[in-house]
Amino acid sequence: MNEKEQGSTKNYYDDFSDWYERERHEGYHALIDDLESRILYPYARGADVLELGCGTGLIMQSISHSARKVIGVDLSAGMIAGAKLRGHTTAVASVEELPFSDESFDVVYSFKVLAHVSGIDSALKEAARVTRPGGHLLLEFYNPHSLRYLSKKLAGPGNISDTRTEEDVYTRWDTASQVESLLPPEVELVEWKGVRVFTPAAFVHKIPLVKNLLATAERFASDSILARFAGFSIAICQKTHNPA
Repeated sequence: MNEKEQGSTKNYYDDFSDWYERERHEGYHALIDDLESRILYPYARGADVLELGCGTGLIMQSISHSARKVIGVDLSAGMIAGAKLRGHTTAVASVEELPFSDESFDVVYSFKVLAHVSGIDSALKEAARVTRPGGHLLLEFYNPHSLRYLSKKLAGPGNISDTRTEEDVYTRWDTASQVESLLPPEVELVEWKGVRVFTPAAFVHKIPLVKNLLATAERFASDSILARFAGFSIAICQKTHNPA
């Protein structure tokens, strides 16, 4: 990501930070955060953990009681301000240039961020660099083989502030094979998890009965073979060695 792209992305998320938690604590968004946190829990327990693109620190909050240490980075000072209010240790930084020494963390994870990074090779190399050998990386990508992809194409970009829409930020959609090809050589794919298989649009989680049925279905699908068709694909990876 060049300087111009980075500035544009930063401004996008600074604007988004004012809206970010408006509906974050219930319904669809709360369900997605819960499903992602459940996938992360076993890896974060007792570990030194880094979140790439921490936003306002909601996922960090969910694992802070079990991890040994949790640090978050985000390009947006607006997002970081929210995370600091929650008492989290944070840094304003690009995921393509992390301000940490080699092998600083047992677990590095990123949800809903890597899909908006044009310099994805640099970001993944940095994620691997700061991970200890034997440590894990949980990397979420947007899946084109999903109902979410279809609904996004049909509905068009949604609003993220009074002046911006989702169209104002770079977005990539990667298949499982494409993600595997992007991984640095010292990082090995272990398994796939997935979030949001059946949900056609976020608003349906406001419909009584339907929201309960969908929530149950999404929890089941997240850890099943259906995860391959999730809107959010999570590559569970392990760093096997240091690069030569």
